[in-house]
Amino acid sequence: MGKSVDELVTDLAEQDIHLPKGYVRVGGFGDSEALSESLIALIRAGVKRGTCSLAWSWDFDGESIPEAGDIEIVLDWHGRPALVLRVTEVHIVPFDCVGAEFAVSEGEGDLSLTYWRTEHWRFFTDECSRIGRVADSSMPLICESFEVLYTLTPIQRRE
Repeated sequence: MGKSVDELVTDLAEQDIHLPKGYVRVGGFGDSEALSESLIALIRAGVKRGTCSLAWSWDFDGESIPEAGDIEIVLDWHGRPALVLRVTEVHIVPFDCVGAEFAVSEGEGDLSLTYWRTEHWRFFTDECSRIGRVADSSMPLICESFEVLYTLTPIQRRE
């Protein structure tokens, strides 16, 4: 089992990384190790400034949707803190209304809306299966913009 938010905040404070006030959550990127590594690298390079998730998933998992000002400790595929982000904007948008500007902010592939739709349709179809829903073009997405507060060296696990 992974560390709690409070444990991660304490570990970061021990490294002299103090998070700003606000709601802190823990998250990750991608549905495979390779994708997780790739997306974290895009964020570190300043290419990826946005992300989206399925609104239905937040409800299914009993979690509140992100809000501007929220802080996210991003874990790598192995559960180690890799980044600390602050959400700067949140918009709920139907899948088929996501625009080219947001697709570019996600920083993936060739940065086109066509690429974004193809890859995200695959991802959200799998996610809908997980939560017992059927993907459709009007499914509500939580589109977030963020800024990087800290780029972290992985915290070594204590045995």
